[in-house]
Amino acid sequence: MRNKIIQNRLEALSSLIGNTPMVGIVYRYKGNEGTIYAKCEHYNYTGSIKDRMALCILYEAYRKKNILPGNQIVEVTSGNTGISLAAIGRSLGHPVSIIMPDWMSKERKDIIRSLGAAIIEVSREQGGFVGGLRIADEMAAADPNIFLPNQFSNNDNVLAHKTSTGVEIATQLQKAGLQPTAFIAGVGTGGTVMGVGKALRMMCYNVHVHPLEPAESPTLTTGYKTGTHRIQGISDEFIPAILKLDQLDDVVQVSDGDAILMAQKLSSTFGMGVGISSGANLIGAIKLQKKYGFDSVVATVFADCNKKYLSTDLMKEEPVKDNYLSPDVELLDFFPIARAR
Repeated sequence: MRNKIIQNRLEALSSLIGNTPMVGIVYRYKGNEGTIYAKCEHYNYTGSIKDRMALCILYEAYRKKNILPGNQIVEVTSGNTGISLAAIGRSLGHPVSIIMPDWMSKERKDIIRSLGAAIIEVSREQGGFVGGLRIADEMAAADPNIFLPNQFSNNDNVLAHKTSTGVEIATQLQKAGLQPTAFIAGVGTGGTVMGVGKALRMMCYNVHVHPLEPAESPTLTTGYKTGTHRIQGISDEFIPAILKLDQLDDVVQVSDGDAILMAQKLSSTFGMGVGISSGANLIGAIKLQKKYGFDSVVATVFADCNKKYLSTDLMKEEPVKDNYLSPDVELLDFFPIARAR
């Protein structure tokens, strides 16, 4: 009976996650007009793309009998995954504990707690993300009833985006008579860029797939943690195990201040309340159009909404620097792309 309840709940959740809309963002940059195609992932269950991964990992864990009803879910996260696991895990009847760096936004912590999950905060002195991963492993070693989703190393993370996000992007573009030239996304776990990349390359030939990182913390480029940045949710101090850089195209770098300015511009011009990483992804996509041509079809994701950043620099005046791209971008219009189903 209990498993039947969980099965029904998983089916109910699947109807609330995915099949998100897509928009074409029309812009002008230094006299050139282009269009970027962005998947609006802030329309998901808890307002972020991480719902897809959290649902897939738990579904597969039940299918493989790696998790049992009532097991405690423990995960290390910068926020959105924690929110997704808290909401989905609690709806399935699991106690949930989220381990996260103490410098993440207050909104993220408050949302996780409001969803009935516990938070274990980790300081930089305690090792940040790496220290959090160590704490999770120690907790699981001491308690066999703890399930670790292991988002940074779990290939079901990639599977989620290969079977849903990537297929939806390809289908939506094809319905609009378009074939993608390139896809770009900021790397947190690497699941989005790897999974979408696999799907697009299966469905469309010669697609370029680019990971994005903060210019202030180029972990992917250097191979080790360096610097600090303000684009929460990406560049989490190490290169995740599921990210295979040799299967991807060149890393694109975006400054965090430039990302903040672009997210602010999307909100004030189009009323699209998206997070900082969405601004970064749009800038990265425009950089790719400069490379591949302004008539190329470049897709990306708007990963989450701005409501998780109300206490951050996203709500403050951001100074413009000489190397920023966003001040030269004029957002002209946007139009909808039909949902995949």
